[in-house]
Amino acid sequence: MRAHLGDQLVIESPTTGVTRRDGEIVGLHHDDGTPPYDVRWSDTDEVTLVFPGPDAHIRHVEHGPPGTSHESPQPDAVGAEAESAAPTAGTANPGDVGRRVAAERRRKGLSREETARRARMSPGYLAYMEEHPADPSVVTLVRLADALGTTLTALRGGGLDLPPGQGLALLRPQLRDLGPEECRTLLSRHGVGRIAVSASDGRPAVVPVNYEVIDDEIVFRTAPDSVAAAAVGREVAFEVDHVDEALSQGWSVLAVGPANVVTQPDAVRRLAQRAHTTPWAGGEREMWVSIRPTSLTGRRITAADQ
Repeated sequence: MRAHLGDQLVIESPTTGVTRRDGEIVGLHHDDGTPPYDVRWSDTDEVTLVFPGPDAHIRHVEHGPPGTSHESPQPDAVGAEAESAAPTAGTANPGDVGRRVAAERRRKGLSREETARRARMSPGYLAYMEEHPADPSVVTLVRLADALGTTLTALRGGGLDLPPGQGLALLRPQLRDLGPEECRTLLSRHGVGRIAVSASDGRPAVVPVNYEVIDDEIVFRTAPDSVAAAAVGREVAFEVDHVDEALSQGWSVLAVGPANVVTQPDAVRRLAQRAHTTPWAGGEREMWVSIRPTSLTGRRITAADQ
């Protein structure tokens, strides 16, 4: 028995052949897709670890009626199916799915060739997806999500207006503290973090900012009259985190330290050259603020058996 993320596990009644229970496979424990699986049951929406018995079979996402069981297409067939889904014409502008795939691939540090190999698809079609509007099949997206360690919903852009972490908690969660080195590793990936400050009116505020870690300092750009600029000259808290919706796991890192404005022209120029992006909020945000952490702590939630 082999499965992919998004497949259904169907358990039949051993006496009548009537479906007794089914659920979506939301977690794999082996790279080859063999059991056990984390299954979100359709009748309770709970996620449990399942070792399928002889009365269970896999219903793959690209196939139809309950009670049928087929093998997934071979890699070449998947590639051919994906190729046929590509538009025959269009401008050289990636669609939303392609942009999300490319962004997640770069975030994980994967090449197109490695991603395509993991997803068992044509590297040429992956390149096309990232650079042009495309309409890939569900099975292609599921395999891409699996290869990138994300979810089908995330690649489709679903739930963008919903706060993270709305899934059910693990049955046996484990919360552990992170050491300083692991905190530094997680923090060192540039992205979006949150800075906690006291605003000009004295009220507490938490502001998301695009940040970088350069020479062991957290740096971000803002405007002199912004809420985030209130951090200058004070000790502040800065937090980054990640939530894995499919597996109900995640981590968070908290840095505490003094914040100062960067004024030396050479230092400002160096920060601008090494920045991965401009502030998403737009506008004139050319004031660089640096935070040198004096305290670095973190926590991670995983399944107890990991």
